[in-house]
Amino acid sequence: MFVNVKKLVEKASNSKKPGGNSDGLKASDVDPHTVFHYGIPSGCSMFAYDSIQKILAISTMDGRIKLLGKDNSQALLESDDTVPSKFLEFIQNQGILVNVNCKNHVEVWELDTKLLSHVHVFKEEITCFAVMQCGPYMYVGDSVGNIKVLKIDQEVCHVVEMKYTIPFSASHGNPTEVSADRAVISIMPQPTAESKRILIIFKDGFITLWEIRENKAILVNAGSMFQSVHNEAKHVTSACWVCPFGSKVAVGYNNGEILIWSVPTRKLTNEAASEISIQNGPICKLILGFRSEKIPIASLKWAYADAKATRLYVMGASDVASTSLMQVILLNEHTESRTIKLGLHLSEPCVDMVITSSTIEQSKLKQDFLLLIGKSGNIYMYDDCSIEKYLLQCQSRSPPSLPKEVMLKIPFVDSNITVAKLFTDNPNALSSDEDYILLAKDIPSLVPLETKSRDGGHSNSYQFSGFGKVKNLYITGHSDGAINFWDLSCPFPIPILSLKQQSEDDFSLSGIALTALYFDGNSRVLISGDQSGTVRIFKFKPEPYTAENSFISFQGSTKKGNNHIIHSVKVLKVNGSILSLNISHTTRHLAIGSDQGDVSLVDTEGPDIIFQSHIASDICLGIISTQFKTCTLQTFEKNVLVVATKDSSVLAFDSDTGNMLSASTVRPKKPSRALFMQILDWQDISVRGANASHSPIEEGMPKQSFILICSEKAAYVYSLIHAIQGVKKVHYKKKFHSTSCCWASTFFTASDVGLMLLFTSGKVEIRSLPELSLLKETSIRGFRYSTPKPNSLSDSSMCSSNCGDFVMVNGDQEFFIVSVLLRKESFRILESVNLVYRKDVMLSQEVLASGTTVQKEKKKGIFGSVLKGSKKHVPEVETEDTRESTEELSTIFSNANFPCQVENGDTQALDNDEIDLGIDDIDLDDHGEKPKEQNILAAINKHKLKLQAFTAGKLKQMKVKNEKTIAKEEQQDEKSSAVDQIKKKYGFSLHGESSAAKMAESKLHENLRKLQGISLKTTEMQDTAKSFSSLARELLRNTEQEKRIP
Repeated sequence: MFVNVKKLVEKASNSKKPGGNSDGLKASDVDPHTVFHYGIPSGCSMFAYDSIQKILAISTMDGRIKLLGKDNSQALLESDDTVPSKFLEFIQNQGILVNVNCKNHVEVWELDTKLLSHVHVFKEEITCFAVMQCGPYMYVGDSVGNIKVLKIDQEVCHVVEMKYTIPFSASHGNPTEVSADRAVISIMPQPTAESKRILIIFKDGFITLWEIRENKAILVNAGSMFQSVHNEAKHVTSACWVCPFGSKVAVGYNNGEILIWSVPTRKLTNEAASEISIQNGPICKLILGFRSEKIPIASLKWAYADAKATRLYVMGASDVASTSLMQVILLNEHTESRTIKLGLHLSEPCVDMVITSSTIEQSKLKQDFLLLIGKSGNIYMYDDCSIEKYLLQCQSRSPPSLPKEVMLKIPFVDSNITVAKLFTDNPNALSSDEDYILLAKDIPSLVPLETKSRDGGHSNSYQFSGFGKVKNLYITGHSDGAINFWDLSCPFPIPILSLKQQSEDDFSLSGIALTALYFDGNSRVLISGDQSGTVRIFKFKPEPYTAENSFISFQGSTKKGNNHIIHSVKVLKVNGSILSLNISHTTRHLAIGSDQGDVSLVDTEGPDIIFQSHIASDICLGIISTQFKTCTLQTFEKNVLVVATKDSSVLAFDSDTGNMLSASTVRPKKPSRALFMQILDWQDISVRGANASHSPIEEGMPKQSFILICSEKAAYVYSLIHAIQGVKKVHYKKKFHSTSCCWASTFFTASDVGLMLLFTSGKVEIRSLPELSLLKETSIRGFRYSTPKPNSLSDSSMCSSNCGDFVMVNGDQEFFIVSVLLRKESFRILESVNLVYRKDVMLSQEVLASGTTVQKEKKKGIFGSVLKGSKKHVPEVETEDTRESTEELSTIFSNANFPCQVENGDTQALDNDEIDLGIDDIDLDDHGEKPKEQNILAAINKHKLKLQAFTAGKLKQMKVKNEKTIAKEEQQDEKSSAVDQIKKKYGFSLHGESSAAKMAESKLHENLRKLQGISLKTTEMQDTAKSFSSLARELLRNTEQEKRIP
C-alpha cells in the first residue's frame, strides 16, 4: 500500500498542467494544419466541371472536394459533414460551386476565398438537382415529386428559396394515382430556351415539358403507359439531352433499356396546345447489352460533334458484375439499323464520368478527355479524340487501335515511395517566387485541363546548381530502387535529380525497394539501404554543379550517368532488410540496423565493418533506430551507440569497442511495435536555436538527458544515463487508448522541442517534451494507413523536418504537407497555387464558337441526321436574350404561382399575429373553366383555394391570380415584348407609357370594383355567420333539454 502511495505522490509531483510548462513549448506556439494537398484524393466519388474556367471538381466519400485548375493550381475544400455528395454543380464562370450532400444539405462554396459561404438545409429527400446556365437559379426535385426553385444571391453567396414551385399534382400526368415511384429523377432546362421550359422526368417514366411563364405542363410523354402496355415495370435511372436544341432526350431505365423521346422546341400556340395528345411511345430504342443482362443505366452523357461523330456515353450500375459496364455509342443516321459502339473494359466498375476539354495554345486545337471514377476511388482517363476516331473507323479495312486508359497519379513517379527524408527552411535558398510561378506552368498537370505546347514546354527549365540553394529538399526512395530529389520550396514537388546508379559501373535500376535513407548536405553524403541488405554510400562532388546535368526533365527522361555530380559510390552488404542508418559526426562511422536484429558499425572510408552484433528478441526482431552520443560514465567520457529495437527495447554499445555497456535492456512491461527513438539533450537543443540562455527544464530539475521512445500503444521518456546502464527509470509516459499510433517524430523551435504523433485514424497530436503534455490536436481527413503485411511495405510514407513540417504520401495518388508551428511559412507561392478561379476569364473562343455552330446547324439541318427520318426535318427553335430572360425569371420566381402550396409550406412559420389583407392581394373573380390539359394534370383545386382563406378563424393572405384579366390584357397586347408583358402582369409600369393619370384612373376603378365585391362578400359572410349562430343556439337548447330529462 505504501508503495502505491509513493507512486501516486511521484506521479503528482511530476505532472504538468495541460499546455506544457511555463518555460517550455506552449500551446500558443503550435498550430497543426494542412498547408497543401497535392494529387488525387482518396475515395473519389463525383465530378463537376466548369468548362469556361477549366476547373475540375472531385468530391470524395468523406466530404472533401478537390479543385484542379489551370497552371497546376489546386485547392482542397473540406465540409463539416463527412458524408458523400449527391450532386455537384458549378455555377459556370461565377466562382461558385454547389454541393448537395447525402444529408440533403445544399452547400455553397465560394472559389475565390475557398470558404463555405452558406448551407441551406432542405427538409425533403433531394432526388434531382439542376443548375441554370443563364441565371443564378437551381431546380431541386424531391422524393414526392415536387420541385422547388433556389436562387444564389451572388452578393452574399447565399441560397434563397423562391416562392415559385412546381407541385407534383400540377406536373405529373396522373396525380390521382398513388405511386411510390413519384420521385423526380431529372430536371433539364431546354438548351435553347432554358428560361422558358424545363423537362421533368419522374421515376415512374412520366416525362413532362413545363412552361415556366404559363405555369403549366404543355406536353406529357407517358412512359409509364408505354411500359404497362408491355407488362414490364421499370423505373427511370438517368437521362440526358441528345440534341443541341433540346428536341430529343435519351432516358435510361433500371432494366437496361435506353429510349429516345421527342420533345417540342418551340412555344405552342393556344390552338396547338388544345390539340396536344399524350405521346405513348419513344421515337427510337437503342439496342445494347445492358438490356439482356438487366443492368441499370446509372449515367448518360452526350458529346456533340458533327453529323457522324455525335456520341452517347453509357455507364451501367457499379453494383453489377459485368465486363461491359461502360460503352460509347455513335449517334447518326444509321443508329436504328446498325449500332456502332465501343466497350471500355476497365478493371473495375465506374461510379461517375465527365468530359473535359483543353486547347493547345499555339494551334488552338481542341482536345477532349473522358474521365471515369472507379468504384475504388481511382480515376481513369481516355483520350476522347481516340474514342471518336475508333468509332468512325472501326468498320473500315484498317481500323485503329483500341483506346487505352491511363490511371491518374502523381507525375514523374513510376513506382511507389517507400522511404523519404525532408529538409526545410534552408537559409541559403536563392530562387525567387517568380521563378517558381513560371515553373508551375511547365510541370505536367494531374489532369490535362490545358495542353502544353508540343515542343516540350517553356524555355525557363529548372536550373539546378546544388542542394545548398534549395529551400526545401525532399528525397524519396522507391520500390524499384530509384532515388529522386525534389525541390519542395513551392507546395508541389519539382524534380531535380534522379539516381538509378547501383555501383561505379552499373547505372541500371536494381528493382529492389529502398527501406532506409540518410543524407548530410554539409558532408555531401547520401546513404541508402534496401530490402536485400545492400548499403550504398554516395559521395557528391563540391557545389555548384554545371548546367549540363542529368536531372529529370519535365518529360521524365534522364541522361545516363551522373559523373559530373557523383564523386564515388561504395557498396556493402549486411544480413536482412535495412531499417536504420546513422552517422557519427565525430568519428564518421556508420551504424546500420536490419530487420534481423543485427547492428553493424562501418568505417565509411573502406568501407570496412568495425563490429557486428545480433540482438535477439522473443517478440519481434529488428533495429528501428541507432543514435550516437558522448556520455560521462563514472567520470569517464564514452562514445555510446544507443539502439532501439522493434519490441521497444533500448540498449547501448561502446561504439569504439563494440561491447554492450549493460547485460540488461530497458523495455516496457507490455511492449508493442516501436516506431521512433530520439535522444533529448537540452544542450544540443539550445545549440539548434537562436536563444541558448533559456532551458525548457524547470529550475531545480537537473539538466539531464532523456531518451524518448514511441510505439504503437505508448510513448516513454527514460533517463538516458540509466538506460545506458540497463536501469529502467521512467520519467514520463503516455498510453494511447483510442487508436494506434503509426508514426512519430520530433521538431525543434529556437529553444524548445516538441513531439508529433500521427495515428491510424488521421488524428495528429502535438505534445511537449519531456512531459508529453498534449498541446494541440487536429485531424487530417483522407489520410489512410494500413499495417503492412510481413515482408511487405506500406503504401503510406511519412517523413518530417526538424522545423515542424511533415509530408505524408498515399501510394502514387496524393500527398499532404502539414505544418506544426504557428505563423510559419516554409512554402512559396501558396496563394498562386491555390488560385483555381480567375475573375478575369471571359468566354473562350471555343465556347463562343460552339454557340454559333448550333445556329448554323439550325439552318443546315446537320444534327437532323441523328435519328432516322429526321434529316429532312429541322426543329423550329426559339431564341432568347439571356439578360432579359434573367430579369423575367426574377419576377416570376419571386411570386407564388401556387398559393395554396406555398401557404401549406409556410404554415409552421406563421405566428399568432394577425396578417393584414391588402386590397391588391384580393381577387374576387371566379375562375373559369380550365383548359383540357390542365384538367389532365389536376392543376389547382378550386375548393382548396377557398378553404385556404380561413385558418383557425384568422384571415390569411390570398394571392390567387386573376387569369381572366391577364388573358384579356395578353390578347390586347400580343405584339408587346415578353418583358413588358411580365411587368404589366405584376403591375409594373411600361417604358412606353407617359401618362400616369391613366394608370391611376384604371387602378381606382379596379379598387372600386373590388370594394363593391368585398361588400357583397361581407354581406354573404354575415348571413352565413347568423345561420351558424342560430344553429349553435338551437343545438345548445336541445342539449340542455336532454340534460333535464331524467
